[in-house]
Amino acid sequence: MSDQQLDCALDLMRRLPPQQIEKNLSDLINLVPSLCEDLLSSVDQPLKIARDKLEVEANKAFDQYRDLYFEGGVSSVYLWDLDHGFAGVILIKKAGEGSKKIKGCWDSIHVVEVQEKSSGRTAHYKLTSTVMLWLQTNKSGSGTMNLGGSLTRQMEKDKTVSDCSPHIANIGRLVEDMENKIRSTLNEIYFGKTKDIVNGLRSVQTFADKSKQEALKNDLVEALKRKQQC
Repeated sequence: MSDQQLDCALDLMRRLPPQQIEKNLSDLINLVPSLCEDLLSSVDQPLKIARDKLEVEANKAFDQYRDLYFEGGVSSVYLWDLDHGFAGVILIKKAGEGSKKIKGCWDSIHVVEVQEKSSGRTAHYKLTSTVMLWLQTNKSGSGTMNLGGSLTRQMEKDKTVSDCSPHIANIGRLVEDMENKIRSTLNEIYFGKTKDIVNGLRSVQTFADKSKQEALKNDLVEALKRKQQC
């Protein structure tokens, strides 16, 4: 009897207006509750547009963050559910325009996992960040130089969740701190050391200027020696 009822119900659904599928399906399930599972698995329903409120707010927040720190570029935030919380990825890209004969690009990828505590007042945040940076200069004085590198860092913290400090604010502070640390490390490791190496291997001074500088230095040394002898 149930098979016959299901066939009749499906035949009825095919004949009813498609714009009322949801209402008609609900009425059929109320009429014959035993067919609920079979009907829901057999009848296709119209697509619904859904927007994650937290994801929308996160995109707005990091759009402002990107504009303040990078003065341009693009950013996107995507969130998904976990068993006891949620996770997400924050993507930021800023490419140089190539003006002043300098090209470059900054790419940052921040993956965050949020595990909410049973109390609901605190949450555990795990952030894994990767930053990729490259620069290229092409000037007559220094020639062509390519410089690039990437760094990956991770941090975990417990933070209070409240109206004054919601998840988006907590994640924003973590990302801001992480990017500042990575930016500082990149500046010290890649730019600082590279500058020292390049300065030791290559000089932008002409040979004549360098000769004058050496001659002046030698004259000063000789003058100091004569003064000490007197």
